[in-house]
Amino acid sequence: MNKGLAKRIVPCLDVKNGETVKGTNFVNLRSAGDPVELGKAYSDAGADELVFLDITASYEGRKTFTDMVTRVAAEINIPFTVGGGINTLEDVDRLLNAGADKVSVNSAAILHPELINEITNHYGSQVCVCAIDARMDDDGWHCYIKGGRERIELGLFDWAKEVEDKGAGEILFTSMNHDGIKKGFANEALARLAEEVSIPIIASGGAGTMEHFKDAFNIGKADAALAASVFHFGEIKISELKAYLKNNDINVRL
Repeated sequence: MNKGLAKRIVPCLDVKNGETVKGTNFVNLRSAGDPVELGKAYSDAGADELVFLDITASYEGRKTFTDMVTRVAAEINIPFTVGGGINTLEDVDRLLNAGADKVSVNSAAILHPELINEITNHYGSQVCVCAIDARMDDDGWHCYIKGGRERIELGLFDWAKEVEDKGAGEILFTSMNHDGIKKGFANEALARLAEEVSIPIIASGGAGTMEHFKDAFNIGKADAALAASVFHFGEIKISELKAYLKNNDINVRL
């Protein structure tokens, strides 16, 4: 069974004013601690990568966030991706110089798709993660921007293919229907994405049990699975999760 690359477990830290926060379906935020300390704890616990999202990327927030990236880079030794409010190559430059390994673009990429080309031409595909927030509406899967507040007349699968064509190295797909409710990932949509694009897909939204991770890999064919609150509040320990996945014939790095 252990074919191909190891599947990755990726804790995600949403950062607001220098604190890690977590909500449900993109609202009702509560604090989950210092992002640098949490990041270090996850790195020590065996996480494969980390994602830090600046969820209030106003001008003031940006400075706080960049300082945090510098501190994270000094403390952890696994790759980490940063996102939130990245609109220009200058933003990418600032965060990579602060020590980030990759950047995640979302709303800005939908509004200005050439940003993906610019990032990948400048820094290489491996630096560009395209985050897609989508929701299963009555008329199918649609993309949303501005932290899930505004629907765009753009289908999830069409946009994923365009993102790949423009050179993005990975897609971070969050199902807004599943986010924060801990009932499992959007495995049908994930499996279709895996079929339609060949770049790695990171599953996000819905982790509640270890079995949900197993299903994301087996049914959803995801390359990585991302979660927040189950890790932040100690509901699932990364070492135990990886042991469980290994016992279920899923190739993970222990």
